[in-house]
Amino acid sequence: MGLLQSASLSGQAGADGNHDGKLASAPPVAASQAATALAVPVVSLAASEEEAAAVLHQACLEHGFFYLCDHGIPEELIADTFKQQRAFFELCIEQKLAVAADSNYRGYTPMAEETLDPGRSRRGDTHEGLYFGREVAADSPEAQLPLHGPNQWPAEELLPGYRATTEAYQAAVAQLGFRLLRLLGIGLGLGADYFQPFFTHPMYFLRPLHYSAERSDEAAGLFAAGAHSDYGMLTLLCTDDVPGLQICTDGATWRPVPPLPGHLIVNLGDMLCRWTNGKYKSTVHRVINSGRERFSLPFFFEPNFDARVEALPQFLKAGQPPLFPPTTAGQHLLDKYHSTHAGYGQAAGTEAPAGEA
Repeated sequence: MGLLQSASLSGQAGADGNHDGKLASAPPVAASQAATALAVPVVSLAASEEEAAAVLHQACLEHGFFYLCDHGIPEELIADTFKQQRAFFELCIEQKLAVAADSNYRGYTPMAEETLDPGRSRRGDTHEGLYFGREVAADSPEAQLPLHGPNQWPAEELLPGYRATTEAYQAAVAQLGFRLLRLLGIGLGLGADYFQPFFTHPMYFLRPLHYSAERSDEAAGLFAAGAHSDYGMLTLLCTDDVPGLQICTDGATWRPVPPLPGHLIVNLGDMLCRWTNGKYKSTVHRVINSGRERFSLPFFFEPNFDARVEALPQFLKAGQPPLFPPTTAGQHLLDKYHSTHAGYGQAAGTEAPAGEA
């Protein structure tokens, strides 16, 4: 698929309209009906950086989502990674809980432990998952930071090759993250290396997910993954052939983003929205299950824990206050984990922040 081509989806593009100092919120349940065609841009990494950055820039302005092709991750590695994740999720619950998420939230999270849209969900989302971050030795000074430390892996004799395959995929998609940072900098007119100092010790997390076949029911408050925006910089998603992902770009209508063979789905997170003072979109999305089991591999590419995230001067007009208060990448992630993961406070030995229980 060529650089300037777009993928046709179900929906119609619209402006985000989110300029009130709050990140995008989900549309009302009644607004989730099917609509007409929407074109989501396709960014090809076979093009020059300047060409790819131009398409990516437009996608970030209009949708906050794009397809990524010619990404260079071998299909065999992707297939092997999915095979290994399916094998893990087929284990009995006792074997999975042997690597239950620890105080740094690395490890297994059980079915319905996460509730991404607490305001609308009546019980936890119908998925289970894992968190694998950048490997940090337990005796490293960096391990003193929240969300940093060694990963938890199933025993090699239980799942031969699981760790090696998962780490190989994680390393490959992390390299893609750094390539996309360059395109973002070029597209924003900041320069290809602008974001590199914020990613000298990045927080990145591969989160293999298994969605049960339970059918979603909006009226009953049951979702495979409730409506939310992603917390960090970029999310690079590889999914199986089962549809379910939906996005809302206009505050009114949900539109499906179907999987395309050979393509990743990339979306922007809250931190990039904050840095650009809302110029780039952190688009609300969800997963609605139509009754089929589903597997996916979201990879969350986040800045250094202590990276300061605030509106850059280039995106503020004279006398204009920032739309969002300043924060750090680490604090924003911690706040979000507290509000969406039932087990996080207990695992980390902390209480949820006021108003985010």
